[in-house]
Amino acid sequence: MIDSLLAGTLLTSLLLGTLWGGLALGHQLPVARGVRWLAVLVWLGSGGLWCLLVWQGARLAPLAGMTIQMVTLLAWWRQLQPAMDLDWADDVAHLATGEVAGHRLILHHVRDFDWQTPDRARIAWEQRDYDLRALDSVDLFVSGWGRPGIAHVLISFGFLDPGTGRLDFLAFSVEVRRERNEAFSEIGGFFKQYELAIIAADERDAVRLRSNVRGERVTLYRVLLNAADRRDLLLALVEEANRLESAPRFYHTITANCTTLVFAMMRRIIERLPMDHRLLLTGLLPGYVHDHGGLVEGVSLSELKRHGDITERARVAHDAADFSRCIRQGVPGWE
Repeated sequence: MIDSLLAGTLLTSLLLGTLWGGLALGHQLPVARGVRWLAVLVWLGSGGLWCLLVWQGARLAPLAGMTIQMVTLLAWWRQLQPAMDLDWADDVAHLATGEVAGHRLILHHVRDFDWQTPDRARIAWEQRDYDLRALDSVDLFVSGWGRPGIAHVLISFGFLDPGTGRLDFLAFSVEVRRERNEAFSEIGGFFKQYELAIIAADERDAVRLRSNVRGERVTLYRVLLNAADRRDLLLALVEEANRLESAPRFYHTITANCTTLVFAMMRRIIERLPMDHRLLLTGLLPGYVHDHGGLVEGVSLSELKRHGDITERARVAHDAADFSRCIRQGVPGWE
């Protein structure tokens, strides 16, 4: 009985190590494609051999063999470093950076693309200047493409012009930093295939790209934060963006993505925020924020989602100069 349990545990460990190592080599081994796939086949073959030996009753030899393989692979894996200067795709060619001067936030490389297709846009990067005393709102955009629990999250900050009453919105998006002509792979996001990017963008760029151009369903939620916490969250994003500019990091589908990075910043502002599976399933993030009092009070989550669905309003207001105001019509907290 004990031997069967030991064999089952060892076999499971060997299978997991074989699968992980094959994927790691397939995504990151820096050789020609044919040589890379040969290395993957050799790795899978050796893993299969260790599993066969366990099936036949051996224990020590397969354990020692896989241990040597994994130690060698992990030594190489730890040497992989994120890149700073590559031929990046146009939409992630620049990372947001900024500095504070008194009450002014000066942001460099704010993206303001006019997208015609998911792959083609009129390119524009701007420097913008914001008065931190005018920071008036925080919104959460959740953009889904039909996969349950999976979505992309954007954080948008509204700055109020006291003279006109007009709000100017700035969206932040944590994304993969792809090379030019490099396709996105969710599996690759587990295996150091992409660097991490923090992009600051006009809502007419970041929101319209998802709702109007890519055809995603976008929901907007007004987030309840006091003035000090709004400012701290914004400056934490800028601080992290500045850090990425000088010390790049790898994107990771679970540990360094659009939700987990923002959550880490929020924990610096609001103490005792608990971990939750909804931080990994980003499409469920609004439920987490709602349960912790971060959304409009007195309205159910289902109603917030229904009234916050801005997809059709965004498509109607595609060319409107007041796009951001139009998409907020009827959204709880923005009535």
